[in-house]
Amino acid sequence: MLDATLKTQLQSYLERLVQPIQLVASLDDGDKSRELESLLQDIASLSDKIEYLRTDEDLRKPSFAIVRKGTDIDVRFAGIPLGHEFTSLVLALLQVGGHPPKLEEDVQNQIRDLEGDFRFETFMSLSCQSCPDTIQALNVMSVINPNIKHVAIDGALFQDEVQAREIMSVPTIFLNGQPFDAGRMTVEQIIAKLDTGAAARSAAQIREKAPFDMLVVGGGPAGAASAIYAARKGIRTGVVAERFGGQVLDTMAIENFISVSYTEGPKLAVALEQHVRDYEVDIMNLQRATKLVPASEPGGLVGVELENGATLLARSVILSTGARWRQMNVPGEEQYRNKGVAYCPHCDGPLYKGKRVAVIGGGNSGVEAAIDLAGIVAHVTLVEFDSKLRADEVLQRKLRSLPNVEIIVSGQTTEVLGDGSKVTGIVVKDRNSGASRTVGLEGVFVQIGLLPNTEWLKGTLELSKHGEIVIDDRGATSVPGVFAAGDATTVPYKQIVIAMGAGSTAALSAFDHLIRTSAPMEQAVAA
Repeated sequence: MLDATLKTQLQSYLERLVQPIQLVASLDDGDKSRELESLLQDIASLSDKIEYLRTDEDLRKPSFAIVRKGTDIDVRFAGIPLGHEFTSLVLALLQVGGHPPKLEEDVQNQIRDLEGDFRFETFMSLSCQSCPDTIQALNVMSVINPNIKHVAIDGALFQDEVQAREIMSVPTIFLNGQPFDAGRMTVEQIIAKLDTGAAARSAAQIREKAPFDMLVVGGGPAGAASAIYAARKGIRTGVVAERFGGQVLDTMAIENFISVSYTEGPKLAVALEQHVRDYEVDIMNLQRATKLVPASEPGGLVGVELENGATLLARSVILSTGARWRQMNVPGEEQYRNKGVAYCPHCDGPLYKGKRVAVIGGGNSGVEAAIDLAGIVAHVTLVEFDSKLRADEVLQRKLRSLPNVEIIVSGQTTEVLGDGSKVTGIVVKDRNSGASRTVGLEGVFVQIGLLPNTEWLKGTLELSKHGEIVIDDRGATSVPGVFAAGDATTVPYKQIVIAMGAGSTAALSAFDHLIRTSAPMEQAVAA
């Protein structure tokens, strides 16, 4: 099952096992069960601390548990965790085997202090780049607290269960048989939802923080670059973000990041956060900014109010709040979000195997999505508002060569239809004739660009007609002491490498502002 190179790499990881573990399989006579058994036997052969057993006790087949021998600590997978989930498998082997997880001690204590029995089930797909974070978070929680149990389920292998539970997107999480949440979740996010007092404690801690020399709002590529450049100046630097990594976390393949031939968004996001943590930067994650309060006098403190009620103060602020997927804003879209309306074809595509779907948008993202989906689903209808597709010609040629794709141009999606629980179709208006028609289908993938996360700034500083933060060539906004960078600004090209450069520029400009307008800062070094 595993090639020689992968076996060698995995064997080196398994040398870190501290305690003996068992791989307990539940299999049937199918091909997938034979594949899983081969994988588990290969893994067991790589370490004398691993034992393979077959019990067939679990109703889901193929599935297996990684059990710390002689304890009730285990992690479970229903399916074959390869693809994006291979890392989840390796981490589960190590953590169940006693290798310490990379979590702050206070976070581990929060997990240990959770009271009650928690039975988590996460439905995922092996092509989903958002799923591993959620899987790994729940797995490590189940290792730290034996009252927490978790099984990761490959929805493509357990279609009957997917349909019975009406799962239309991944990752989808159930707790004790009831829907818990959907989408990427970190350990901190899961704890916050289980521990209702966590938000109040976090707000109290934030209120006690002294003013920052530079506060970065947003944790994407622009925010990370800003924080690193600020910290290297030796000044007190903070980062407040809803989720570190931002839009990069939802990016599948990255092939235009100079000097790196290929990487994936989640991997880059981890690297960004680790680089920032190499410096003395105060990272405040899971925090949403709701209001910017300009300084009352030149050189004064700028305030950033948070959703939890706390306020952070800083001598300078860099706004790098990024962007999110643009929605169609038509009837039915929000009602059927994650019930047939999706925004990530790589994540959710496998759930629509053999079904009919639509892709809204004829740019590169939309056409690439339609091409990928055409290899999985029964039929794809691509709807483009313009009179022609806007994707690169090579992509258009590939799309037009596919027999199960229909292309509609000059088409406006005016409504998403459903039966109350899932999508059943869309209404498309011909912009030339005005006639409308209903397209019957089970899934809608929206790929119509990005929307800047700047609503909270309206009325505070200058925004463009598209809602972008207006900046000059130094990253300065219309408010003194406030700078901005990345996809939330008027920078003409929304690219990772450009956001990083803009974040660096904004930090250097903010530092220049500080040394010209503020009293000397004890920590500051020469520019």
